[in-house]
Amino acid sequence: MPHVVTQSCCSDASCVYACPVNCIHPTPDAPDFLQAEMLYIDPEACVDCGACAEACPVDAIVPHTKLQPQFSDYEGINAEFYREPRSRTPLALIPISEVKSDPAANLRVAVVGSGPAALYAADELLKQRGVQVNLFEKLPTPHGLVRYGVAPDHQSTKKVTKLFAQIADQDNFEYYLGVEVGKDVSAAELAQHHHAVVYAYGASGDRSVAIPGEDLPGSVAATEFVAWYNGHPEHANRTFDLSSERAVIIGNGNVALDVARILTTNPEELAATDIARPALAALRKSKIREVVILGRRGVAQAAYTLPEFHGLIRKHNATLVIDKDELALDAETTRLRSEGALDPQLERKLSLAEEVALHVPGTDRDRRIVFRYLTSPTGILGDSHATGVSVVHNTLVTADDGTVRAQPTATSEVIETGLVLRSVGYRGKRLDGVPFDDERFVIPNEGGRVLGRPGGSPVPGQYTCGWIKRGPSGFIGTNKSCAKETVDNLIADFNAGLLPEPASAPREFQRILRRRQPNVIDSDGWARIDQAERARGEAAGAIRWKITDVAELVESARGAETRGVSRFVQRMARR
Repeated sequence: MPHVVTQSCCSDASCVYACPVNCIHPTPDAPDFLQAEMLYIDPEACVDCGACAEACPVDAIVPHTKLQPQFSDYEGINAEFYREPRSRTPLALIPISEVKSDPAANLRVAVVGSGPAALYAADELLKQRGVQVNLFEKLPTPHGLVRYGVAPDHQSTKKVTKLFAQIADQDNFEYYLGVEVGKDVSAAELAQHHHAVVYAYGASGDRSVAIPGEDLPGSVAATEFVAWYNGHPEHANRTFDLSSERAVIIGNGNVALDVARILTTNPEELAATDIARPALAALRKSKIREVVILGRRGVAQAAYTLPEFHGLIRKHNATLVIDKDELALDAETTRLRSEGALDPQLERKLSLAEEVALHVPGTDRDRRIVFRYLTSPTGILGDSHATGVSVVHNTLVTADDGTVRAQPTATSEVIETGLVLRSVGYRGKRLDGVPFDDERFVIPNEGGRVLGRPGGSPVPGQYTCGWIKRGPSGFIGTNKSCAKETVDNLIADFNAGLLPEPASAPREFQRILRRRQPNVIDSDGWARIDQAERARGEAAGAIRWKITDVAELVESARGAETRGVSRFVQRMARR
């Protein structure tokens, strides 16, 4: 009875090291690990011990006999990864770097950011004796994109926060939430009071599509829309025009699929999740019944991953529409497919798209998602508000180096809409006092060691990991191996005596920080916020009722929320 990895795989790779027979791939030391959309269990080698399922932080691994109908395809998806024989070289255990100096030296490290990369870095550091990790986050709550980026209907993915809680519960870890580096404390001051600083604050900016009308009202970044429905305090009071019957999403990555799914889900199905309550109220009044997703290249180059596309098709209760005439393939994909040599995962993605295209849309569902391939936006129309998107139809051209690009044709059209969501990727932002690569939108680094400029020399005591280190690539768990590389180099530098000594004792820095930011929230404060949100959610029949107001979050952290929660629970009970 082999086990099977399913849709919610986060690529954490804990399962890889738990497996006693090396049957889960790709492994973190494999060249294709960072590009892999998920991990896969070899059905022939699996011995059904269940160790992988116990190690998985998001409950993505189940015995094949217990697969729910909507996940049944994953038995084949796992097996297809092993269609070609793979190396059975025993996987070496990841060596743990060790602080060689006296533990009493008490290596003190600041981590900037609180998402997966930051917490995985903290975890690697706390495997050492005598290491103090202080984690700084400008928001009053931690967990970054897991809290504010993962869609509310993907609660299995959010289970990784249980692992984050275990990391933060370790000795010598402390949260400093509500502290903005560059405002409340400078990067230079942070470095002066720690042996090292690890910048792991992610890539929260959005990329421009660079077309006329992009800044019109009604044209917004999908990242902002996602932050709004996930209760991000900086976007909690936003409003979005949901009065038209059609929305258009530019880009077809996983974020685009998330947004399309939320817009076409019956709001009552979201009520039990942790969706922001103002967003839920707005979605209940939404007039949107169709979402069009634009992709400039072909179906073979679509940016969404197989797990997300499969989950949308098998689980989402909306009509999916694909025009079979837009499923044209480039010459190389056509050749490989005809020879039976196409990558099995890509073959599965193509087959799923063809399955949708062959289905005749019914009338029993009042919401639908339309996938448009070979279609590029050329402008967003409207005077004072977006009224439509002008698009051009493309054909595929393969360059000499094998790169497939979209070439515009003479055919164009206008898609009427009142809401345009730009979803063409994230990018990192500069932090005052920290080197930045303005071309790649990352902190210049070599193996996580921050460089003074791209191609320059390392800056003593400064490190980076996660998206701000490598760009917005990979998945939640990918940050684990990324963080380990950075921490290994940090510890090596500490052992070599290359890190500067802190300028003061820890208590002195704490006094300075609290004088500047009296509303700083520590680990106990976050625990009180977490408890308050869960209590509110329970009273409303939901997993969590997020608090989105900063002042209210601060009050909750101080414990003043207790009486308020009691009143809230009583009100909900009377409904």
